[in-house]
Amino acid sequence: MAITDIKEYAHLTQQDVEALGFELDALRRDVAESLGEKDATYIRRTIAFQRLLDGLARLVIHGSRTSTGVVLGITALGVAKSVENMEIGHNVSHGQWDWMNDPEIHSSTWEWDQVGPSSQWKYAHNFRHHKYTNVLGMDEDVGFGVMRVTRDQEWRPIHLVQPIQNLLLAASFEWGIALHDLLPPSAEDKASRRLRPPVRDLLGKIARQMGKDYVLFPVLSGRRWRRTLKANLVANLLRNVWSYVVIFCGHFPDGAEKFTLAELEDESRAEWYLRQMLGTANFRAGAVMAFMSGNLCYQIEHHLFPDIPSNRYAEISTAVRGLCEKYDLPYTTGSLARQYLLTLRTIHKLALPNRFLRATSDDAPETASEAKFRGRSVLGADPVTGRLRGLRTALAAR
Repeated sequence: MAITDIKEYAHLTQQDVEALGFELDALRRDVAESLGEKDATYIRRTIAFQRLLDGLARLVIHGSRTSTGVVLGITALGVAKSVENMEIGHNVSHGQWDWMNDPEIHSSTWEWDQVGPSSQWKYAHNFRHHKYTNVLGMDEDVGFGVMRVTRDQEWRPIHLVQPIQNLLLAASFEWGIALHDLLPPSAEDKASRRLRPPVRDLLGKIARQMGKDYVLFPVLSGRRWRRTLKANLVANLLRNVWSYVVIFCGHFPDGAEKFTLAELEDESRAEWYLRQMLGTANFRAGAVMAFMSGNLCYQIEHHLFPDIPSNRYAEISTAVRGLCEKYDLPYTTGSLARQYLLTLRTIHKLALPNRFLRATSDDAPETASEAKFRGRSVLGADPVTGRLRGLRTALAAR
């Protein structure tokens, strides 16, 4: 089954884990204390760029006389929507820019450009997902409630169609997030004829979003309303697929481990840090792709410090890599194509019952536990070099 003792799995002592936590606390403190005008300028320029690109894209779509111009306009609109969703909406809603005390760029006021209300998402994501990352039964982002991504999840016949579900989720990702984040009804709510506040909020946001994209902008386009309607549909599709790829590559490739409820018992801050490091994955990206992904190519760094501004993740990653080296921990990363192909392999493979699969839930590429190291531990320092031997050495030995 999934990891029940993260220290045993990581091949670290309690003292090692606490020392790692101390160094990560110091790193976070140093970065937080250095935030200033340069960071504020970054987010203001990002918002200005996104709004300008959005406006120019719509003008090109409306005014173009060629199909090439329309395609370029739609692509630019898809990019603008992706930037708003990933680098602005997601990160502002995490409170990364609250330190500026700017009421227009604050987690309490920002409403992003997709059908799910920001307030609803912040509870499901900021609290549930980031506090209980990859803990089975607590983190509903493990498969998003519709797909089996670890052998610890019981197989059901519906999972046979999850390769198709995966494609549908990619195309409608904003809708999947909105419905996934809807709080389950309590017994009192079920007995009530009135809509619960979260449902009313969701329906209100859907009405506003659909009205803007598929009624207001087409009406403003006059005779070219059909072109605008189609452009908004395609741009939203592009944004949905890109968001889906970025999120899935950060949470479901090999090396993004899962954990049991037992791991949460008396979990310290340092152990929480370690769980974030072992439960997430990065993908390699240049400056442009990092910007387009909301800097979530640095998913490990984001999970360690979700409220630190995203423009700092690149520099933080250097320090985090150094700590992984020092404590002999894997730093899970790879090309975007590799991480996504590993994710697809897991989704297609786990559509089948366990009896058709090789390995076990303790020792599979996508699912592992400390049990696979029993009797073969390399805990402690190397007697020759004095270097700490941890999880990375243990994995290499296998």
